[in-house]
Amino acid sequence: MAAPAERGPEDGNASDAAGALILAFCAIWSLISAAGRETRPEGVLLALLAVAAGFACGRICGTLLPVAAASIAALAALVMALVWRHGMPGATAAVETAPGHTGASAALLVLAAGAACCAAAAARRDSLRFTLRLLALGTACASLGLGSVAGFAAAVGVLLCSLAAARMRSRLLGLVGLALAAGLAAGATWAVAEDVLPDGLTVSLEGPLTTNRVQLWADAARLAEEHPVLGIGPDRFAELSPTAQQTLGSDGKPHSAALQQAAEQGVVGVVLLGAAFGWLLYVLWRSPRSTAVALTAGAALTALAVLASVGNALSFTPVTAGAGLLAGLASARRPIEAGGHGGARSPHGGDDVPAHEPRADPAGLAVRARGRVRPRP
Repeated sequence: MAAPAERGPEDGNASDAAGALILAFCAIWSLISAAGRETRPEGVLLALLAVAAGFACGRICGTLLPVAAASIAALAALVMALVWRHGMPGATAAVETAPGHTGASAALLVLAAGAACCAAAAARRDSLRFTLRLLALGTACASLGLGSVAGFAAAVGVLLCSLAAARMRSRLLGLVGLALAAGLAAGATWAVAEDVLPDGLTVSLEGPLTTNRVQLWADAARLAEEHPVLGIGPDRFAELSPTAQQTLGSDGKPHSAALQQAAEQGVVGVVLLGAAFGWLLYVLWRSPRSTAVALTAGAALTALAVLASVGNALSFTPVTAGAGLLAGLASARRPIEAGGHGGARSPHGGDDVPAHEPRADPAGLAVRARGRVRPRP
């Protein structure tokens, strides 16, 4: 198999520029869809700012201390999910104690599992890798303690994907599969909202999803059809959804990221949301880190996307900031070493070569040592 091409600084600059443009377009479109109406685009702008800030912080910390930074991020997300399980800070919901905090805590635990597995993939000692993967398993069990079976399944899935990624050589195929999984989850959500599935399947899904959530999805799909281009405006779903108005303690959200974008910002908002997720996967594809780290982070972000398709996780600032932080950690560059042989690495080899794998000898010291002439006694 041909050796993968080296990833130069221009590749990272191009992906960063694309991300900046996508996030800027998301912010601009939210303001356009809010123009001339009583809307509140602050929540969308805060989420975009959290993603950008988390990504930048992850890039910096991941460059300086790749294993330690990912480990600290995993522990911080775990503590935050457990401490604020009944009222997470940074919520954009309209009520003081809104529903969806359990889903947000589960999303944080999934990101914690992803960060722990990324740290394990970058670690060189077997004992440290085992400890970090045990931490990831502990975060999955914590989801069960919070009463989120979906969060437990997602965290375990991230752990299994991390173990499988350690044996993969091509990350592109894995990232494409993850993108298809996220698209399938969003499509299934839309199919339930439009009631196009067979009756037996719809009835079986209404049990775990609850009838109230399915009705919220139906209201969001109807509003998206009535306002396909601009949508109804950011944070106006509670005003125009009969189900949200009739639900006690409603947070005014449809509990689906794709359907909320479609209802409040139209088809352009949905396209921009998909473009932002695609950009994160593209950054991981071009990352100088190892394939195991990139695919593990991609699995965690995909699990978050699936949870956001059926829940309200992206309405909480710690979750969006954590997603950006994980992507930044998994795409951080390796600093230039004292000998001058740092810099860019292969996107499939990266700087996370395990201790049992041989490293390259760029200076050719071993060759010169073998060819050295011994002096006569």
